[in-house]
Amino acid sequence: MYGWLYTIIIYPIIFIFPAYAANGAPVIFGKGSKPITSARFRGRPVLGSHKTRRGLAAGILCGVLAGFLESLAPGFGFMLAVGILESIGTHAGDLLGSFIKRQIQVKEGHPAPLLDQYPFLVLALAFALPLVSHFPSIYGIIFLFALTWAMHRLTNLGAHRLKIKEVPW
Repeated sequence: MYGWLYTIIIYPIIFIFPAYAANGAPVIFGKGSKPITSARFRGRPVLGSHKTRRGLAAGILCGVLAGFLESLAPGFGFMLAVGILESIGTHAGDLLGSFIKRQIQVKEGHPAPLLDQYPFLVLALAFALPLVSHFPSIYGIIFLFALTWAMHRLTNLGAHRLKIKEVPW
């Protein structure tokens, strides 16, 4: 009876949690650090100034730590590898999204639907593909896209209200 609940909702959340931890950590730990780069491409910044070295390091560390903690549960030993791969993929996706936003001239702090929510998720999943035998079902992946949209809205609004983020998106 609860097989669908585990397959479509619970297991996908467990699987993606390291990516969520990696994606959220820079907002908390990245402030006051030097930007990753000040390089320019075609006369435009490569990345936004809010993409910091400390945020990148903290994000990867938090994602790996989340994967490690999940790997301690019986039957989830593979989650350390998932945590490592998803953390790197998360930040590759986030930085790719930032690069695209800068190149299409979206001003820093302004929303860019889809680019703000999904590059981290897509690349986290892509980087975890070597562990495909542990991947959630297609329905679980679809659920993760819907959950990511909702979580993005709610966490950003909450971070803004707590004065952790300057903008609510």
